[in-house]
Amino acid sequence: MTEVSLAGAHVLVVGGAGFVGSNLVRALLEHGPERIVVVDNLLSSERENVPDDPAVSLIEGSITDDATLERLPHDLDVVFQLATYHGNQSSMVDPLADHEHNTLSTLRLYEALKDLTSLDRVVYASAGCTVAEKTFDGAEATTEDAPVSLWLDSPYQISKIIGEYYSNYYFSRHGLPTVKARFQNVYGPGEVLGAGRWRGTVNTVWRNVVPTFIYKALHHEALPVENGGIATRDFIYVGDMAQGLIACATRGEPGGVYNLASGAETSIRSLAELINELTDNPTPIALTPARDWDHSGQRYGATDKARSEIGFSAATSLREGLERTIAWTRENLDWIERCIAKHSQRMQELRAA
Repeated sequence: MTEVSLAGAHVLVVGGAGFVGSNLVRALLEHGPERIVVVDNLLSSERENVPDDPAVSLIEGSITDDATLERLPHDLDVVFQLATYHGNQSSMVDPLADHEHNTLSTLRLYEALKDLTSLDRVVYASAGCTVAEKTFDGAEATTEDAPVSLWLDSPYQISKIIGEYYSNYYFSRHGLPTVKARFQNVYGPGEVLGAGRWRGTVNTVWRNVVPTFIYKALHHEALPVENGGIATRDFIYVGDMAQGLIACATRGEPGGVYNLASGAETSIRSLAELINELTDNPTPIALTPARDWDHSGQRYGATDKARSEIGFSAATSLREGLERTIAWTRENLDWIERCIAKHSQRMQELRAA
């Protein structure tokens, strides 16, 4: 298969102002594209994340809106669909919003793209939790051909697998060159707690474990570890994730699916202990009850297919990635705290209710 070149390419990144999207845009710029168009409604992101570069332009709006779709270029070479309603717990609070920002965003985008003849690849951001086995009894690496359960834990997981179904449909019916990238748990610089608008739950701020633990550890607070910390995840550094997405776009087989994973299984307790060590947090871990909705408590992704077919392997160890992320968080605490403060009043009202 001929490798797709990004030099001189016209690229669209939907969700490109977000944590992963903005890191991806920076990585793409190193390949010399002629143009990168970012579409983002800033629901869970900040305008400041978009790189200040003459090749990059921002369309502020939802990809589900006609006005936004009409502004898309018609000479696109590569598209990344990263739009999402972040994440499991927010989707359970508002399934309709999840449907709009996850399921409908992919369907509207594919309808707009299906007749473009210039496209080389459309990379869809899926989620490894959609296919992971529902277990707390010891995980095996989840492969790309793992069966999909009909009993998923959240609207977020449902919408992500529906996006894969639409990717398959538009590839087989219209020849849209979709490549599905299954994310594991991404962490790293650029993930701003409280970024974007309030979405009805405290998880608007405390929405991912790594930035939450780092922020609390830097403030010498107890890290809340649920269910004894026996849950496990596959943590992948955002710089590696960006390279994995580029590998999907340049070397991925249309119609194919690839895990973007580190392949390393880490318990949440081990994660908390390592973050406390790296931040010199003297406060002991606080054990809290298990989450009653999370049945895929232990999981990590298989890496063989991505390594052999698209040449992708995560290069950053968890310790190294956390050290970089902690340093970035220290440097950007003022920005992070301004974003958290936007939602503090609403959070206080919810606690009092």
